[in-house]
Amino acid sequence: MTPTENFWQDRRVFVTGCTGLVGSWTVRALRERGAHVVGLVRDRVSGSELVRAGLHRHLDIVRGGVESQPLLERALAEYEIQTVIHLAAQTIVGIANRSPLSTFETNIKGTWCLLEAARRCGYKPHVVVASSDKAYGDQPVLPYTEDAPLQGRHPYDASKSCTDILALTYAHTYGLPVCVTRCGNFYGGGDLNWNRIVPGTIRSVLRGEPPVIRSDGSYVRDYFYVKDGAAAYLHLAECMARRPEVLGHAFNFSTEIQVTALQMVQRILRLLGSPLQPVVLGEAQNEIKHQYLSAAKARALLAWRPRYTLDNALQETTDWYRAYLLSAAADGTPAAGEGGRARAA
Repeated sequence: MTPTENFWQDRRVFVTGCTGLVGSWTVRALRERGAHVVGLVRDRVSGSELVRAGLHRHLDIVRGGVESQPLLERALAEYEIQTVIHLAAQTIVGIANRSPLSTFETNIKGTWCLLEAARRCGYKPHVVVASSDKAYGDQPVLPYTEDAPLQGRHPYDASKSCTDILALTYAHTYGLPVCVTRCGNFYGGGDLNWNRIVPGTIRSVLRGEPPVIRSDGSYVRDYFYVKDGAAAYLHLAECMARRPEVLGHAFNFSTEIQVTALQMVQRILRLLGSPLQPVVLGEAQNEIKHQYLSAAKARALLAWRPRYTLDNALQETTDWYRAYLLSAAADGTPAAGEGGRARAA
């Protein structure tokens, strides 16, 4: 899975959602490989890794929302984009439950606007669309494979089922060179949504507070390190450009390790050498209890493998948050995303 020499050099790449967790690390990976990156930015997110690491100074920025199809079409045409990595989404399940229409607007309308812009811009760029394991909904057979039906029933899950179907519609009906990724729960340095299990737990422990688990702790998830995710997107985009037989396919990317929320919290506690015990609330609603993926298709067709073990990735992640929180404390400013006490999934 070594990057092809010079493939990305000066390649014109459009990234939506570039201020988000996965977007920031994807931009970093693209810049390290010499790509010309154009990023869609709706809001200035001061705590974003894109800004914190100074990456925003090394890309062309298009201001606006992913729901604006004319804006997207103009950007893709004027920058002569060759590859699109579509990551923009409202990704927080709790927000989706409280505000389904804004979630549908971003995740569903935003996807069709991006795809229509790619179809109409005149360049037929390769498009990688980020779906999610949540697109599968609740399934009787685990792990999820790519031929399982897409049957999201809760707002976030349904929005990702629609995202996925729209992307493959444009591939099969219009011949747009599209592939879909379905990944599990991303984690890694730069995620400042403290209600997520990894950053919330790390921040609580570093502050000497017991971490809080919203569910009963038994929910099983597929946790995916953000650096592996960024590398997977780039690897898939390379395969799309060189191997047309993969176009129009969806691919699961996963470490294929099943971990409960309680086990994840306990791993972090051990890693940080903490005697604290988690507070288990048992309050989670509209969430599927067991979700994990098979990555057999990506291994077979793309020769893809993750680079990080769970413990190595968590070590890097805890190191990032330790440095980040120390820096914020030294500056006398609250950590970005500061809110109430963190509650893990």
